[in-house]
Amino acid sequence: MDIHEYQAKEILAKFGVAVPPGALAYSPEQAAYRARELGGNRWIVKAQVHAGGRGKAGGVKLCRSEHEIQDATNEMFGRKLVTHQTGAEGKGIYRVYVEGAVEFTREIYLGLVLDRSSQRVMIVASSEGGMEIEEISAKRPDSIVRSTVEPAVGLQEFQAREIAFSLGIPAALIPQMVRTLQGCYRAFRDLDATMVEINPLVITADNRILALDAKMTFDGNALFRHPQIAELRDKSQEDPRESRAADRGLAYIGLTGNIGCIVNGAGLAMATMDTIKLAGGEPANFLDIGGGATPERVAKAFRLVMSDENVEAILVNIFAGINRCDWVAEGVVQALTANPVDVPVIVRLSGTNVEEGQKILAKSGLPIIRANTLMEAAERAVTAWKNDRKQNTRMRAI
Repeated sequence: MDIHEYQAKEILAKFGVAVPPGALAYSPEQAAYRARELGGNRWIVKAQVHAGGRGKAGGVKLCRSEHEIQDATNEMFGRKLVTHQTGAEGKGIYRVYVEGAVEFTREIYLGLVLDRSSQRVMIVASSEGGMEIEEISAKRPDSIVRSTVEPAVGLQEFQAREIAFSLGIPAALIPQMVRTLQGCYRAFRDLDATMVEINPLVITADNRILALDAKMTFDGNALFRHPQIAELRDKSQEDPRESRAADRGLAYIGLTGNIGCIVNGAGLAMATMDTIKLAGGEPANFLDIGGGATPERVAKAFRLVMSDENVEAILVNIFAGINRCDWVAEGVVQALTANPVDVPVIVRLSGTNVEEGQKILAKSGLPIIRANTLMEAAERAVTAWKNDRKQNTRMRAI
């Protein structure tokens, strides 16, 4: 789960990371009022969206008067911010964060991520901050410092000092850098984060170390331990289909194709999407209904897939081990009986109770296309989708 910059800064500040004063606004008038509250004569107005690259896309503005703040926020509110991370659809801007402008002399990149190869938290830092880590890696790979934290003891002061020295932090500022590093690590560890990123972390003209930007991502499976973090979720920044799936305990990722997929198991779901493409089609989603696919769960999956208006055929591919094919078949029948669909439905069942499942589908009287193998199911799904599209085209012409 991602959160906004201002939320990440509030969290990090509680762990001892220094951040510049700022305030949230939901309208141009409120943004101007926030600037008056903060004082000063220059402010940074930042669109609060779950994406990087906001500055290049016009989502970060330097303003020198309240009129400039109102003009900048008028342009932001209600529009979609499109960056290299959002894709062409962009992210809606519904709130902005106003901060006093800070004079700084150096920019540093700081990130904490899970290193799956070592199964440790890894600190990644660079003396070349202010740009994306991918760009730093490509242009200045020699500037990147990596350090793995031993979970039994956590981030020790000597290790934090080594990182600070590697970044060329002035000796007088080493204690501040140590506090910043340890604060980020504690926030990462204590709140079950999967990423903490500060870019840029700056050294100001008056010799302070401040986090000018901040991002945090959390493990969704651990949110039950942190209700205060779960409350920070902003569904307006999520794909509506993925939000509905998460609320129903389904693993779903929306894609741009036309053939909806309902599959049990992440590996089988990936194989199903590949086979659809091999057969000449395009998958509309990744959907893993999990190991305990009850009829009710299958029905929920059908409703979710059909909520995507681009879906023109549905392929159900179940290899039952923990699951049972008769449960899945009952779910398919239940879903199609309660909410008939006007697109072809292709079902491939294999594994536990497959004979009972096939009988349930056959007795239902529903126009379900059955298949015995994955390749056969994918080919029939693509053929049915193409035929249905041609028929609809002829009907519109008539």
